[in-house]
Amino acid sequence: MSLKIYHNPRCSKSRKTLEIIREAGVEPGIVLYLEDTPAAADILDMAGRLGKSVADLLRRGERTFKDATDLPDLSNDAALADWVEAHPIVLERPIVVDTASGKAVIGRPPENVKELLS
Repeated sequence: MSLKIYHNPRCSKSRKTLEIIREAGVEPGIVLYLEDTPAAADILDMAGRLGKSVADLLRRGERTFKDATDLPDLSNDAALADWVEAHPIVLERPIVVDTASGKAVIGRPPENVKELLS
C-alpha cells in the first residue's frame, strides 16, 4: 500500500485522518500542500481519482475563494486546476491518494480513509 496525504497540520480533520492511517500501521507520504503546492496536472489527477470535478475540490468558504477576482469558469477543470495551483489554500483537505490502486478519498469525515485501508 502506497498512500499519499495532502496534509495541512493546522487542520483537525487532516490531523485525524493522518492518525487513522498511522494507527493502521501505514506511514504515508505527506505532502504539505500549502508549502509544496500540487501542480495543476496533479490536481486534475486527484479529481479524476475521486470521480469529481475540480470545482468539487474547492473550499468555497475560504476567503481566497470568496474574494477571488480571477476565478475561472467553475466548469473548466483545466483552467480551475491552474487557478488552484496558484491558490492552494482553497483545496479541500485532506485528500488521500492510494497510488497503487489509483483510488483516492477526501478525509471529511476522517473515517473516509478507511476505504483505502481495507
